[in-house]
Amino acid sequence: MKYFLLPTHLAFLYSFALSKPVQIATRNNDLGSEIAVYEGDILLKRGRRSAINCESCLWPKSQDGLVKVPVNISSDFSITERSWIVDALQEISTLTCVQFVNRTTETDYVYVEHGQSCWSYFGKIGGRQAVGLVKNGCMDKGAIQHEMNHALGFIHEQARSDRDRFVKIMWEHIVAGEQGNFGKMNSRNLGLPYDYSSVMHYGAYDFSSTPGKPTIVPVPDPSIPIGQREGLSNLDVAKINKLYKCNCCSSVLPKSKGSFSSVNYPSPYPNNSNCLWLIRIRRSKVFLQFEAFDLQPSPDCSSDYIKIYNGNSRNSPVLLDKYCGKDSLPSLVASGSTMLVEFASDENITATGFRASYNRVNCGATFRDSNGVITSPNYPNKYPKNRACFWIISSPVGYKISLKMLSFELEYSDRCTYDYLLIHDGSQPTSPAVGPYCGTEKVADFTSTGNFVLVEFHSDIVWELPGFVMSYTFGR
Repeated sequence: MKYFLLPTHLAFLYSFALSKPVQIATRNNDLGSEIAVYEGDILLKRGRRSAINCESCLWPKSQDGLVKVPVNISSDFSITERSWIVDALQEISTLTCVQFVNRTTETDYVYVEHGQSCWSYFGKIGGRQAVGLVKNGCMDKGAIQHEMNHALGFIHEQARSDRDRFVKIMWEHIVAGEQGNFGKMNSRNLGLPYDYSSVMHYGAYDFSSTPGKPTIVPVPDPSIPIGQREGLSNLDVAKINKLYKCNCCSSVLPKSKGSFSSVNYPSPYPNNSNCLWLIRIRRSKVFLQFEAFDLQPSPDCSSDYIKIYNGNSRNSPVLLDKYCGKDSLPSLVASGSTMLVEFASDENITATGFRASYNRVNCGATFRDSNGVITSPNYPNKYPKNRACFWIISSPVGYKISLKMLSFELEYSDRCTYDYLLIHDGSQPTSPAVGPYCGTEKVADFTSTGNFVLVEFHSDIVWELPGFVMSYTFGR
């Protein structure tokens, strides 16, 4: 089985993984006096520092502008674990010009091994360069990216030269003997802001000697979260692209809701552009809708287009294939917490572009099969409280969508204001709708006028009932 991998940025660290410096030091002794252990998880050749200050530490760029880092993943990892590693690296490769590729015969490469702790060499060292991941400690996306970012030459965020302007190190709360994990480096910082949300940032309680006593406190606002493990931050991406001189237009959108648009919108977008937006909503699903859409039309949308993926990379399943023109773009629901939006233009005439917004929903999906079934959450068991669900059904152009309710029981209220179901003739929450339906009333069969239907379900914080099940089919 081949795994194709992609670029990294900054990462974050697991306190319990980093709290095993003895294991790392043991490996250090095995490697000889030319290797030093720095900040718990970095194996550093003597005299080497951050790639930010060391051009020779960088992985080389090919003539095509890509930085190709060959990778071999140990067979000690299960297929599932290997897929987690690949997914974490693909996110980096999608958003930057650093491309993790399968190692074939390359002399210089990264070998991801099952370690007794989580660690990495610092920057490119030549030859077989190991990265250690603990199976039960470093398999989250952010932790994997953290160690691979070290291999690209990135330091811990709180080790930046200017860190004292942004965080306060609580030396009195650090476990005895672990103060060395909180040093500073003489880094140039690429001229980019301090990043509390970097995957390379320690957590507030890492190496704490006393439960509830933080070792790092953000200033001036101590409530700022630090040490996330969800994946690359927007500044993580920016730092990789700047350090490796990548010509990339890519952004991470980590908030629970927000908006974005093509470059220069509402003025015409530039020629020969390719931009990516990675939407990441923690523990929810992504609901995306377009308020405006105007792209240069072309046969099969081969010139300018929007393409949307159901995941965090171009290797993820496609939610919406190339789309262009001035037609209304359908809303979409991801099957998980990430959605990737790609926009491309060629060298010809441009248009005004697009404006889109996203939000989180508790449940839902986008359906494209010619028939299927939609059920309330947990059906046939009772649906949970406080849910907002959006299911979008998309048929080929020229086909209509028919719905038939097979079972229906929701909480009853006079105007269906508590728990209710709406069926929209279109993909937008503003599309014409029938309903709301609640209680056990008869839900009439429904046929769309176009090729999109949005089924919307809401429950409040009181009653839980069996819910509903409906079927759908496509027809002329």
